Amino acid sequence: MTLARRPRRALFAGAGPVCRKEITHILRERATLFFALFIPVVQLILFGFAIDTNIRQVPTVVLDQAHTQESRRLLDAFVNTDVFAIRYVAASDDELTERIVSGKARVGIKIPVDFSRRVQEGVPAAVLLLVDGSDSNITGQALNVATGVALRESLRRALGGRAALAVEVRPRVLFNPGTRSPNFFVPGMIAIVMQAMLILLVALSIVRERERGTLDQLSLTPVSPLGLMVGKMTPYGVLGFLELCAILSVMRFVFQVPVHGSLLLLFAFAVPFILVTLGIGLLISTRARSQGEAFQLAFGTLLPSVFLSGYIFLIDNMPLVFQWISRIIPATYFIAILRGIILRGAGFAELWLQGLVLLFMGCAAVALAAVQFVRRVREG
Repeated sequence: MTLARRPRRALFAGAGPVCRKEITHILRERATLFFALFIPVVQLILFGFAIDTNIRQVPTVVLDQAHTQESRRLLDAFVNTDVFAIRYVAASDDELTERIVSGKARVGIKIPVDFSRRVQEGVPAAVLLLVDGSDSNITGQALNVATGVALRESLRRALGGRAALAVEVRPRVLFNPGTRSPNFFVPGMIAIVMQAMLILLVALSIVRERERGTLDQLSLTPVSPLGLMVGKMTPYGVLGFLELCAILSVMRFVFQVPVHGSLLLLFAFAVPFILVTLGIGLLISTRARSQGEAFQLAFGTLLPSVFLSGYIFLIDNMPLVFQWISRIIPATYFIAILRGIILRGAGFAELWLQGLVLLFMGCAAVALAAVQFVRRVREG
């Protein structure tokens, strides 16, 4: 008795019906279409206009102790390069340094009292250039352009029959004399990593409970919406602090980045940042219908935080509308806090405004998430 042979299936049997079924599923899932087609186009347009790798209009503070025609001409030469933008005029050495430590200015120019006399006598007149070394991109560009300005001014005087090489720029790189890249990238990376981890964990946790039905059971208990939010956030807040400690340890002992400021102050400012990231995660969880959608929404907050927060590209180089967008990104403020405390040794007086903005954002995000949660429970 011979066994009947099973009919051989075609290599791509059933591919057509399966393909039609999947197309129907994609067309029904509007969120998938939105993230697949609309979001990449928006991000391309957004980053294409906002990102500028050329270093221009670097905030600069000036201490002109000469107040002469020659010193003003030299400052005009710096401004005409379009690299330096004089935002502040200091009255003393302490004010000059304070502007740079606070992060308000990235470059400082000091012209001594005897600048004009030394230039007229043909003796090299030294101009002090202070550069914030916490940003390696700005450091190299500022040093090169400043040296070029001094050389052009010296050649101009030489061609005019005056003493040659009368202007000399003496640069001093502050906070990062070796212009090490880890000193610039690692502190900012702390904010990016913490934000991505906390937002994703909180959003996925609540959406997962909603899919299992346990969140609906909690809504039937005497727990208030705000109490539920705080209860869900607290363990992840503690986890965020543990992650911060681990990252700071790696930064210090692996990448050899010293902390010049107060660690206690850094932890205090980390509280409002963790609060706002957890609040964003809660907001995402109230809008997402599935874990996949929650992941997409959480990932959508990552790229703007990387490219528009000042982590890589200078915010002052961006068009005005994107500068305003950067002001609503929490990572913008925490990166400024991290670099200020870790690299420049800044204190509460220089960073309190960033902390206040983060605290306001965090309270607003948690309150809005609680309102959205109540609305969704009533609708569901």
